[in-house]
Amino acid sequence: MTAKNGESAGRWAPAAVSATVFCVQLDAFALNLALPGIGRDLGAAGGGLQWVVSGYLLAAGALMVGAGRLGDLYGRRRLLMAGLAVFGGASLVCALAPSLRVLVGARVVQGAGGAMAMPAGLALLTNACSPGSRARVMGRALGVGGVATVCGPYVGGVLTEAVSWRAVCWLNVPLALLAAVCAARAGESRDTTAPASVDVAGLVTATGALAALAVLVDRGQLWGWVSGRSAVALALAVGLGAVFVRHERAAAHPLVDLALFGNRPFVALTAAGAAANTATVVVLFAVPLALQGPWRLSAAGAGAAFLAPAAAMALAGPVAGRIRTADAVRAMAGALVLGAAALGAATAAPTLPVFLVAVTGCGAALGVAGALTLIATQAVVRPDRAGEASGVTKTVITTAAGLGVTLSGPAAGAHGTATATAVDAALMAAGGCCLAGAALLVLTTVRPGGARGGRSAADGCPD
Repeated sequence: MTAKNGESAGRWAPAAVSATVFCVQLDAFALNLALPGIGRDLGAAGGGLQWVVSGYLLAAGALMVGAGRLGDLYGRRRLLMAGLAVFGGASLVCALAPSLRVLVGARVVQGAGGAMAMPAGLALLTNACSPGSRARVMGRALGVGGVATVCGPYVGGVLTEAVSWRAVCWLNVPLALLAAVCAARAGESRDTTAPASVDVAGLVTATGALAALAVLVDRGQLWGWVSGRSAVALALAVGLGAVFVRHERAAAHPLVDLALFGNRPFVALTAAGAAANTATVVVLFAVPLALQGPWRLSAAGAGAAFLAPAAAMALAGPVAGRIRTADAVRAMAGALVLGAAALGAATAAPTLPVFLVAVTGCGAALGVAGALTLIATQAVVRPDRAGEASGVTKTVITTAAGLGVTLSGPAAGAHGTATATAVDAALMAAGGCCLAGAALLVLTTVRPGGARGGRSAADGCPD
């Protein structure tokens, strides 16, 4: 399962993963503010435009579990490069799209490319680094991704106003190429304990169940949670999920080893990470709306004011990488409690400086919690199945992002104008998510241990 060339892996794997995370995270958020421009350019309006964002997230969320395990079986570097090729090619189609239908289709393919690249990249980095340096290197890579996450909406807005929304799509092409060049020079790794054969039935049923669940989370509020379409989506998700579990129990080489869900540290950290990601998405949507609405800043002023919370969130990745695996659960619970307290302070802030201090503290806390989700879950699973575990974790937190969008929706108001009451309600809901995640970690009496297996420090990534 080790890389063929340890020195090469140590030098290039962190660069490849950092570039990949930046590229994929930037694209996930950069088109949010470009939707009106896309509608004008392509002559589209209404709910159809939302599929430019939703199509990407749905594809990414549904495909990550299967993609993570495929990387374990056939080579993590190979799947990372394939994902980047798909992502970059789809970005090119997005940039040239003549209609909304073509654009949405290309965005779905982009999501598929991101689903291939992200779990494979994290698993590649897990196996390229020695246990002693793994968390710090991964924390730095996730910090780079954090920069893209918080800056994505503003990069998209600036490029849309200065050039065109198509410039956002063109930007992805060289970024994906850079990541692929770095990945090509990294060492390969794969799971040598299992035959290189795909559990097709598991792949199909898992993907179908996740797709139905993601559609329900994304469209449920629009359809009505008790509507016929929501009921059909829920029935599909539950039915296919049950078939998947029954098949995996009987399969000789399952797509997902169900014993993973008996790993209490992994389950607790992943579930709490979902709560943290839901809260993070709410903050990313609601705080800029609050700055331009109740606090009456211009768009440029709101962007400048949001730099402090954005920087705090981005810098949290390297900080999280310094936390010992044995302390990960306690640290994450503490970060979520602090995040909830900061959100509560933000809703009661009497002045703009107090509000900014509160949301900056929240950004730091949520950044630590989010980074710990990916770092600590990789540390408590076997490295040979790191892609599988990464795929499960990324699927859960990506689906949770859809819930965060749903909670943020009312804050924009009917005409895109935020009200203080609606923003406060969104931020309090985010605080409730933080407290729920912290309570889960506290109530789950776990003793997270280090990952089993690993490589010698001589073959590890540089600190």
